[in-house]
Amino acid sequence: MDFQHTEDRRMLADSLNRFISEQYGFDIRDRIAKSAEGFSRDMWQRFCELGIVGAFFDESSGGFGGAGFDVAVVFEALGRGLVVEPFLDALMVGQALARSGNDGQREIIGRLIDGSEIAAFAHDEPGSHYELSRVMTRAVRNSDGWELNGAKGVVQQGEHADVLLVSARTSGDDDDGTGISLFIVPRDSAGVQVRGYRKIDGGRAAEVIFKNVKLGADSLVGEEGGGLETVVHAVGYGLVALASEAVGAMDVAKEHTLEYLRTRKQFDVPIGTFQALQHRMADLLLEIEQARSAAINAAASVGASGNDREKALSAAKYSVGHIGARVAEEAIQLHGGIGMTWELPLSHFAKRLVMIDHQLGDEDHHLARYIQIGRASSVQALAAEATASE
Repeated sequence: MDFQHTEDRRMLADSLNRFISEQYGFDIRDRIAKSAEGFSRDMWQRFCELGIVGAFFDESSGGFGGAGFDVAVVFEALGRGLVVEPFLDALMVGQALARSGNDGQREIIGRLIDGSEIAAFAHDEPGSHYELSRVMTRAVRNSDGWELNGAKGVVQQGEHADVLLVSARTSGDDDDGTGISLFIVPRDSAGVQVRGYRKIDGGRAAEVIFKNVKLGADSLVGEEGGGLETVVHAVGYGLVALASEAVGAMDVAKEHTLEYLRTRKQFDVPIGTFQALQHRMADLLLEIEQARSAAINAAASVGASGNDREKALSAAKYSVGHIGARVAEEAIQLHGGIGMTWELPLSHFAKRLVMIDHQLGDEDHHLARYIQIGRASSVQALAAEATASE
């Protein structure tokens, strides 16, 4: 398999990296991340004008990409710049609508691509523990459509999104894989209550409560009760995005640490000449390359389906989770006391790496998921062999 990026992807990455370095320096990013909105609408629009969101979708959805590697090159660049604009949710909501939305709902993708609309993916719930099938929010059919009740947590930019893609149970128990449906909900709908808060790694998220929210029949995305497959599809692209973002952030943390080791002196020599620090840095570089390999494998697999896809995605998320935490710790320790200061960009990269681990499932969750999928694959293989031998 050829892992070399196409010329179009390289051009996109070069344009995005250049824009971030020239227009989205750390001081600007820090001011945006701490602002009341937690992102910049002006920057969001300018990013979209570069075609960033269009790279997430294929031509049938109005984009020009849609492959895992298209997502990867964008999010690696976003990770290098610690960009806080809501690209992750644009990716997941758009992928869900591209897969299951009707013609009217798919028009939202075009508005995400041109930056005229912001969408948020409202799936996680208090107590769900990252399990995609655990949904307690309920939607009940009525004469006019649906009535929605429940709560969602950690909805990225939930305060400022124009539309929410909400998962709700239309049948079954809280943990059933079937009975989950998806709905398009305008954020300003009557009964939608949003409580926003700042995130420790910059930007904002929100808790969203739905109290007797009335929805039209056309708000249902895809088939009633068949939403879990769409959620798994969309979250898979989100995992590729986070893994790639983490690799980009690790690269910058590595570069800053190497520069510090080359310039900081003790006993009139750079501390990078000390053998103990060289060994620690060499181990760290190997770990980062391992994370990069896992992210590449996930990007190559996300367009497929089945257990191999899910194993590759969980392997990547597990890898960037524990490696990202180690990179954060080692980079700060190799910087000494200055590594902990707010004024140093490194500390912000470290926080982002730690928080990436907690989005869409932490390393413990994905390690357990990888093992579970592996066991299921083994059982299926044994069953197939037994059937073939009969």
